Amino acid sequence: MGIFISVPKTIECIAVAVVLALLLSGCCYRLLGILQSLGYGGKKFFKWAGRADNMTLSRHVLLTIICALSSAVLGLCFSFAGEYAGLCSLAAFVLFLPLYIWADNRVALKVPLSFTPRLKRLYAALVLIIAIFAYIAVTLLNFADFVWGNAVFSVLRYVPLSVFGLLLLPLVAFANLVSKIYEIPRNRGFIKKATAKLKNSRIKVVGITGSYGKTSVKHILAEILSKKYRVLATPRSHNTPLGLALTINNNDLNEYDILIAEMGARHVGDIAELCRICPPEIAVITGICPQHLESFGTVENIVSAKGEILQSCKTAVIAEDCIKLFTDYTCEKLTAAEVSGVESSAEGCSFTLGINGEKVNAHTKLLGEHSAYNIALAAQVASLLGMKTADIAAAIPQIDYIEHRLQLIKSGGINVLDDGYNSNVRGAAAAISALKKFGGKKIVVTPGLVELGVLEKSENYALGGELVGLDFVILVGERLIEPVKQGYLEKGGELEKLKVVLGLEAAKAELQKVIGQGDAVLFLNDLPDAY
Repeated sequence: MGIFISVPKTIECIAVAVVLALLLSGCCYRLLGILQSLGYGGKKFFKWAGRADNMTLSRHVLLTIICALSSAVLGLCFSFAGEYAGLCSLAAFVLFLPLYIWADNRVALKVPLSFTPRLKRLYAALVLIIAIFAYIAVTLLNFADFVWGNAVFSVLRYVPLSVFGLLLLPLVAFANLVSKIYEIPRNRGFIKKATAKLKNSRIKVVGITGSYGKTSVKHILAEILSKKYRVLATPRSHNTPLGLALTINNNDLNEYDILIAEMGARHVGDIAELCRICPPEIAVITGICPQHLESFGTVENIVSAKGEILQSCKTAVIAEDCIKLFTDYTCEKLTAAEVSGVESSAEGCSFTLGINGEKVNAHTKLLGEHSAYNIALAAQVASLLGMKTADIAAAIPQIDYIEHRLQLIKSGGINVLDDGYNSNVRGAAAAISALKKFGGKKIVVTPGLVELGVLEKSENYALGGELVGLDFVILVGERLIEPVKQGYLEKGGELEKLKVVLGLEAAKAELQKVIGQGDAVLFLNDLPDAY
């Protein structure tokens, strides 16, 4: 037994465990990116991993088989080296694990992994956990070799370490679970600090929620209000408790007059939680559709969740097509400013805006008729906050495109409509309608719509029907495109104008074959990696 616990053997066990931990954690880069995109949700992570079309498990099985076979072959080839043959067999891991890292990272994450402090802590926990499990495994294998004393087993003793290739998913999930022991209390303290800071400030809060259009209305409202007030808005789609807390804690609220808080939800109770952190004086509900039906379960739950914002505000501005859904709430409820005479073109949208009995002509470069109604919601809020109708009208032409939300990008004489962050039914219809306003060939690139629960198939079928009449349709992926393809063909679409590819890069290659100057292409919904 003294030989087994010798210093050289202990060093060997530690060295093998450390090298394996570093290599295996490198193999988890993509998994960490998926986990981060899912908000570090363990259940969502396993649901993603268990999808029938997910090739991640297959790649892990292949990695395990390759490592096992090559490790066994190397061990047997170097059997003449005696007890060092086992160490020689480890060369298989040193060769194939980096090769897997290289191959796995050739397909870039659509949303790059962000090395936030939380991610760094999670990665450190992952390396430590793998190192501990690897050390235990290596020690047990060496102990078995010491007790058994079989020459063949001694040569092949490290081959069973190949099983770690199958354990990458559970190891990442376990590291995430362990890290939450620290992260959850820390996040609660961070949110509590933000809640107290906001309560002690004089800033007015406008809360915006809805199934679609939240970010667009937030952007429009911020641009209009900034002509008179100092405005702080939650950045991008930071519409979670931590997103609100970051905005509040990272800014001096005394430097601002108004905070515009986007509030997202996937479950009943989410909006109520956000309102406890950031209670709005004025609330905005942009609209209701079956978006996130997968997590909400029913449209009634969506309405109930969005309605939670009305329990925390004095006044609410609600889109006219859904205000009847919220009649039971006691706060003052107003519709958007009046909109009439909407004319949409490739140059934007012109309309007449009516606020408090005053009517003004307005024009925006934002595409699609729906932009007029988003502006109308923002205009009503701006009026409630004291802006004059003339000032609101003067601000509208200066509203800039909203990144990844029907954003027009002119490139080499081609009109690119970037609607990559749009994944809802209403927005998709508006984007396709806007595309049809352009001259030249009209092309759409889309992977379909997600998070629609039981309606996912029917809504994607309907989306396919809306694509009929376009000059070229490129469908991307595997999971959602079948109902889109079926809807397109059954509603009269032409097969020769349809192309199905597996990834965005392949879609761009196909696009190059058919697009030219004066043409327009719509990128409709760039699915996150978790889909």
